[in-house]
Amino acid sequence: MARITVPNDLDAHWMPFTANRQFKAAPRLLVGAKDMYYTSHDGRQVLDGCAGLWCVNAGHGRDKISEAVARQISEMDYSPSFQMGHPLSFELASRLVELAPDGIDHVFYCNSGSEAVDTALKMALAYHRIRGEGSRTRLIGRERGYHGVGFGGISVGGIVSNRKHFGTLLSGVDHLRHTHDPARNAFSWGQPEHGAELADDLERLVALHDASTIAAVIVEPIAGSTGVLIPPKGYLKRLREICDRHGILLIFDEVICGFGRTGKAFGADSFEVTPDLMTTAKGITNGAVPMGAVFAKKEIYDTFMTGPEHLIEFFHGYTYSGHPLACAAALATLDIYAEEKLFDRAANLSEYFGKAAHALRDLPNVIDIRNYGMVAAVELSPRAGEPTKRAYEIFVRAYEQGVLLRFTGDIIAISPPLIIDEAQIDHLYAVLAEAIKATA
Repeated sequence: MARITVPNDLDAHWMPFTANRQFKAAPRLLVGAKDMYYTSHDGRQVLDGCAGLWCVNAGHGRDKISEAVARQISEMDYSPSFQMGHPLSFELASRLVELAPDGIDHVFYCNSGSEAVDTALKMALAYHRIRGEGSRTRLIGRERGYHGVGFGGISVGGIVSNRKHFGTLLSGVDHLRHTHDPARNAFSWGQPEHGAELADDLERLVALHDASTIAAVIVEPIAGSTGVLIPPKGYLKRLREICDRHGILLIFDEVICGFGRTGKAFGADSFEVTPDLMTTAKGITNGAVPMGAVFAKKEIYDTFMTGPEHLIEFFHGYTYSGHPLACAAALATLDIYAEEKLFDRAANLSEYFGKAAHALRDLPNVIDIRNYGMVAAVELSPRAGEPTKRAYEIFVRAYEQGVLLRFTGDIIAISPPLIIDEAQIDHLYAVLAEAIKATA
């Protein structure tokens, strides 16, 4: 039973990605979690409709994970990650590459999606330099892309609010156009029919900058935090072809898509496109302990393994890379995914989940619904002069009725733990529907 308490002073905590004054006037505090539900500070059960922050794919309070972490901390709380190692990090890496697409067979650890992105970008730059193509320093992101909050990630990212306060960011960065096209693709089921040609925007940037200056392109298979933008049919394959033609590395940011959200291990599997580098975090430990990882193709790793063997090949890493507790949590999480066949469960539930989402299409102010696997978005028309406020009010109303959702701009995102059942899906969307109807 969770201890229910409200702090006597909320002022000292500067909260991330939160309207602090608004929140502290009417706080929403979570004090416990089990399976599909949080417990609120006022003792209510709140259905988790967003897997925490896209990360608790196997549901909350999993005994296998907590027992593994407790066992590990009693044996060894910390191990240095530079010039030393511990067994679990190697065991986990082997397990992870077994899940990865063919050809991706090395893992570099970090502690978050933001760190994974910065790591992958540095790998790409260093890879070309080692190969004698040091002129390849340009990085290409995409408008509306989200790649965490490091300076590398916000530089290649394309969400304006995440960039505008922080100066010129990294130099030598350009952006593809985003793929959101409601005029042609509104209310698409799964991958939109239109928009593969938007990948040709990369050819425009190659012509502008010359391929010899471009190191890598980074995109999310499904752009999550910007409001669940599903890639048009053929778009990612065309990006892969263009990158191959010009010797550019392709990086998939799988921080949200990874570990079952699309109905397979990774978005790369669902969309049948293998990147050169792949960033992950969130679901790797079911959100229990912070962890991130970059997956790399063999040829990238082998390129670094040159020169005298006593020299460090890649001057990069973190104090907590491959932390023993994170590795223990990740191994237990992978066991749960396999034993409960949660990726298959997500694939099997996706049609029911998608139909429930699209059933909201005729509600007031709904202008688009999109879905893939176990993620969906309901886009709302913004109020004149009050962007994001309608979605915020729906988010609050749903929470008050016992369902936690995610809002970004005027978009409600739904991405529950993969253990959700049909009755819980029905309840989630019924509460969302009532919240939409009650919000002018």
